[in-house]
Amino acid sequence: MKKLIGHFRTITKHRHLVMAHCFKAGIPWRGLMHDLSKYSPSEFFPGVKYYSGKHSPTADERKEKGFSKAWMHHKGRNKHHYEYWRDYSLEEKKYVPIKMPLVYVIEMFCDRVAASKVYMKDKYTDSHPLQYFKDRASEEEMHPETAALLEELVTMLSEKGEKETFRYIRRNLIGKKKM
Repeated sequence: MKKLIGHFRTITKHRHLVMAHCFKAGIPWRGLMHDLSKYSPSEFFPGVKYYSGKHSPTADERKEKGFSKAWMHHKGRNKHHYEYWRDYSLEEKKYVPIKMPLVYVIEMFCDRVAASKVYMKDKYTDSHPLQYFKDRASEEEMHPETAALLEELVTMLSEKGEKETFRYIRRNLIGKKKM
């Protein structure tokens, strides 16, 4: 029961933080819709089983099984994950990253900031999402334009803080580009 309550609280806290960030960024609908699949049986019950409170339960499911069925379900239903945006290229004859629509890149930014806050707790600083990005840059196969925008946003967060970064997103990205 302790793991069930802990997992529920963690995913709900994360979802509410993402929602607040999405409202600040000017994409409230994405915040309201964020990660609803985590409450589905396919994701929720493995999340409870592998819950530790220190990192995503999918990491432990992956360690045990060699893959995470919950993660495959999640990334296939949530467009704010760059892994959703991969398709087979007839020219290259392999799966390649597709440029993400702006609204989902912004939601991904909000998601990464919220995840850092949830797992880092009182140790969180605005530089954590940038460090997470840098630590994984070589292994993440994101479209170059998607990666560049995400890096720009996490760098701005690290250097200028949350208030200025969300202001920039609202004024320069949401306000000027069609989603």
